[in-house]
Amino acid sequence: MAKDFNNRLITPELEKAMQDYPLYSQDSKKKDAVCIAVFFIGNARWYILEGQRENDDFVLFGIVVGLAETEYSYISANEMASVELDATKFGLGKVRVEQRKPFQPCQLSEIIDRELQSFLSRLYD
Repeated sequence: MAKDFNNRLITPELEKAMQDYPLYSQDSKKKDAVCIAVFFIGNARWYILEGQRENDDFVLFGIVVGLAETEYSYISANEMASVELDATKFGLGKVRVEQRKPFQPCQLSEIIDRELQSFLSRLYD
């Protein structure tokens, strides 16, 4: 484990899971790829499939849903952890990207998310 690494989103459990799913390890698995974590803020969701440490950051790979376009994307864990929205005028305070817990790793095809499944169907069906 990266004892000198400090990012609130990279839990010891996620870091361990990424050892089994480094970048490019699930290429061509399509809907059978295993989602190892889910991050969210508001309606935006990041379904993480792979990741590995690179210097003082983790590079994650997954599918982002709920922003302008659903797409596969590389994500910096440090950049994601730095996102903060000021929702105080709505009584919500500062809103940050969080990891969905509990979450059990599973194949993308098993995740109940209409936008995600529509994206996967457009690509692979």
